[in-house]
Amino acid sequence: MKTTPFFQGTGRRKTSIARVRLVPGDGAVIVNGKPLDEYFGREGLAEIASQPFRVTNTARRFNAMVKVEGGGDSGQAGAISHGISRALLQADATHRGTLRPAGLLTRDPRAKERKKPGLKRARKAPQFTKR
Repeated sequence: MKTTPFFQGTGRRKTSIARVRLVPGDGAVIVNGKPLDEYFGREGLAEIASQPFRVTNTARRFNAMVKVEGGGDSGQAGAISHGISRALLQADATHRGTLRPAGLLTRDPRAKERKKPGLKRARKAPQFTKR
């Protein structure tokens, strides 16, 4: 029994987590059972998610099967991009030189700040009247 080689990567952004599996193929990206363009309704999110393929010129070499959960559209697109980048690094370590300067290997640490007691949101204070 012959198994096809595959590469895995986990990407995270805000509260989204994407599990990416790359297999040799013709460049199809399937996210939660749907094609990439069909999954993201907003303009530009599919481009963000597939940016690692464009940067490394590997758009037609791998098929990507992605399971993503949590967060919103923008966070999920960022998580997919991060996961694909990490999987491409497993496939060929020489991609590090192109992925790192593009900022695709760095996990974006920005997340929503927690609400503090006595405040309306993380930093918004209740209205103050002097007299």
